[in-house]
Amino acid sequence: MRDMAGGMAMDAPVASMPDMLRVQAWTPVDAVLMFLMWVVMMVGMMVPSAAPMTLLYASVARQARAQGSPLAPTAVFVAGYLLMWAVFSAFATAAQWGLERAALVSPAMVATSPVLGAGLLVMAGIYQLTPFKGACLRHCRSPVHLLAERWREGARGALRMGLEHGAYCLGCCWALMALLFVGGVMNLLWVATIALFVLVEKLVPHGAASGRVAGLGMVGIGAAMLALTA
Repeated sequence: MRDMAGGMAMDAPVASMPDMLRVQAWTPVDAVLMFLMWVVMMVGMMVPSAAPMTLLYASVARQARAQGSPLAPTAVFVAGYLLMWAVFSAFATAAQWGLERAALVSPAMVATSPVLGAGLLVMAGIYQLTPFKGACLRHCRSPVHLLAERWREGARGALRMGLEHGAYCLGCCWALMALLFVGGVMNLLWVATIALFVLVEKLVPHGAASGRVAGLGMVGIGAAMLALTA
């Protein structure tokens, strides 16, 4: 009896192992819910850092109404900004699906591969140092140039300006958003840390310099992780 019980105890984990490792296929409902999760998360992370541009547009709109030349509501501008991040959310959802299918990300949305996590850190760190990142960050830190140089009338113009501002912010922050897979997409502390970093980089004096320093740190940590996994 003891041998039989021991054999059953030994066999149970082996039998359940495939169930533990199996990645459950997404249904269309799962995909939609995951997309909505990304949209809500991007809104929560990015809207605070877009506040200066939003308030600037709202101020211009109020002055225009006072002068008898009403502009499109601020909500239209914000809708364009959020639409750009909704597009990003669609790509993020597709990336998550692909990584899960490749067993590189767990159902809890955390990278299961140390190489993937280290690679994302190195990639994000290097991107922090590129001229393209710098150009996008300069726009986000001084959004008045968009209103001064690319002003467009009407609701369509406001929507387009919101899209353009969102595109600059996306160019500034997409690599940082990829780091969500390193610490966990559902890790609220990690999400808040990245959101705070974005806010500091865009709004605080010398934020651009701190972003470059952080980029060097990301490269160093990622390279160290890769060395440990070699």
